[in-house]
Amino acid sequence: METFLRVWRYLPGLLGLGIAVAAQVQLSRWLLEWPATRRSAALRRSVRVAAGLFCAWVFFGFLFSVPRFAGLLPRSWWLAWVRGGALAWACASLGALAVLYLWRRLPRFQAGRRGFLRAAGGAVAAVPFAAVGFGVFVQRNDFRIREIKVPIPGLPKDLEGLRLVQLSDIHLSPFLSQEELARAVGMANELKPHLALVTGDLITAPGDPLEACLRGLSKLRAEAGILGCLGNHETYAGAEDHATRLGARLGIQFLRQQSRRLRFSSSLLNVVGVDYQRLGRPYLPGADRALAPGAVNVLLSHNPDVFPVAANQGYDLTVSGHTHGGQVTVEILSQALNIARFFTPYVYGLYRQGRASVYVTRGIGTVGVPARIGAPPEIVLLRLCAT
Repeated sequence: METFLRVWRYLPGLLGLGIAVAAQVQLSRWLLEWPATRRSAALRRSVRVAAGLFCAWVFFGFLFSVPRFAGLLPRSWWLAWVRGGALAWACASLGALAVLYLWRRLPRFQAGRRGFLRAAGGAVAAVPFAAVGFGVFVQRNDFRIREIKVPIPGLPKDLEGLRLVQLSDIHLSPFLSQEELARAVGMANELKPHLALVTGDLITAPGDPLEACLRGLSKLRAEAGILGCLGNHETYAGAEDHATRLGARLGIQFLRQQSRRLRFSSSLLNVVGVDYQRLGRPYLPGADRALAPGAVNVLLSHNPDVFPVAANQGYDLTVSGHTHGGQVTVEILSQALNIARFFTPYVYGLYRQGRASVYVTRGIGTVGVPARIGAPPEIVLLRLCAT
């Protein structure tokens, strides 16, 4: 079963690679149909060569976006951008293919308008490339603060209005610099939180600057300190133990199947953290033993799909990340469509189940495609309130 799950993890990427390569081939075919291309043998050769190069570029991007293979590349910012740019190009190409497919099925009203329609089709096909460019160069680092009121039934008066600041999914790498992390930490400190929470994915792949990330996060300032949990990318990078030890030296306590009880006046906040909960295994085994009767119990879990289990065990609040809010989100017919919806129903925002809540943040970094579209990065302030 475990072998099957390891193989299954790569299937979405392989499927995406096949679709992206097919998109390059189809787009080149349509370019070869243009009258100007038909009249020029040199232009036809150029289209075929470009299609081959783009296919190779996309293959490179998909292969080395897998954490296991990404660690084989030399640590170079330009290689990382070549890899990330290939994935961004693949996304834009798929969007252009979809737009052109729909455009080519529009009725051709008059023969005299075909030239105009063909030119307009080219302009429409450029929209996905412009959108991806906006996601890479503008929205990727457009950090925003989001304040959320979290209702807790029976919340003690001493915990009313307690401020929890959350940073998640930093992915410190060539796509998010130490300066940008410092800006996010500064924005978090301006919120004057009682407690700072870090919910995993400090880096993306082996060799990423884990120590620099932890040094940056150690500058978070909160009355009760900094608590956190680790994410799937720490697992992939084999960096869980190192992150835990170095974090402790820098004042960041990563809770790994552990709890920390914090007293605010006469009331207790019990914070429990777990490592990344792998798909296909039982969620939160033994986590119910960390509950503190009479306290407000908060669970830090990188992946949010554990929420129903956490709610049934008795946790009042689960704080998660992992999804990036979809990272690239397209709204169609009032429905937000993104790849995260294939893996979890808890993509972004506050969800409730009975007396329990989970907040899923978009985080601040990116993985794979160095772009955010419709899911800007965020620093979250959770305010506890009674119901």
